[in-house]
Amino acid sequence: MSEKTPVDFWFDPLCPWAWMTSRWVLEVEKVRDIEVRWHVMSLAVLNEDKDIPEEYRDGLAKAWAPVRVVIAAQQKHGDKVVGPLYTALGTRIHNQGEGATREAIAAALADVDLPADLIDYADTDTYDKELRASHKEGIDKVGQEVGTPVIAVPGADGEQIAFFGPVVTPAPKGEEAAKLWDGTLMVASIPGFYEIKRTRTQGPVFD
Repeated sequence: MSEKTPVDFWFDPLCPWAWMTSRWVLEVEKVRDIEVRWHVMSLAVLNEDKDIPEEYRDGLAKAWAPVRVVIAAQQKHGDKVVGPLYTALGTRIHNQGEGATREAIAAALADVDLPADLIDYADTDTYDKELRASHKEGIDKVGQEVGTPVIAVPGADGEQIAFFGPVVTPAPKGEEAAKLWDGTLMVASIPGFYEIKRTRTQGPVFD
């Protein structure tokens, strides 16, 4: 029986587009021999030294709480809790429209039977060193000009191939998910390939 291919996925719980991509990757996990390994990155960290509109910067202030709780959960309870907690957070923040509120984060912790006191890390920098290290690991693979998510997979030579995205909505399912996965890996594996893009005409569809 062949070993599953590891797929490293960096996310910020606040980003709706990363959420869409994560739901697609979970669909791919059903139809391709892969195993997703979840890691945090931070839009707040990514943009802290950039010249961005004040309105956007104010919005990023809300990004600290959920990602700090996830990294605290990972540090105290292991890697295995990251994926389920991300699913619980994303479902409440995005699908149910609760936003990244303290109440939504606390409810997400309860959804996956994690200790309620993890919510206390939302407002502290206790694990910011580990958060920044995880963020750096992901973003160093693709560069500063992208956001979340970042995906990395083993290439033919054993070295990782990493890329931002894909940005897609709604999240493809079944064979459509597999086709997008196969095509993404195909173009990402080409040395010197950097970008395919078109204007977004639709927001995230949470289904």
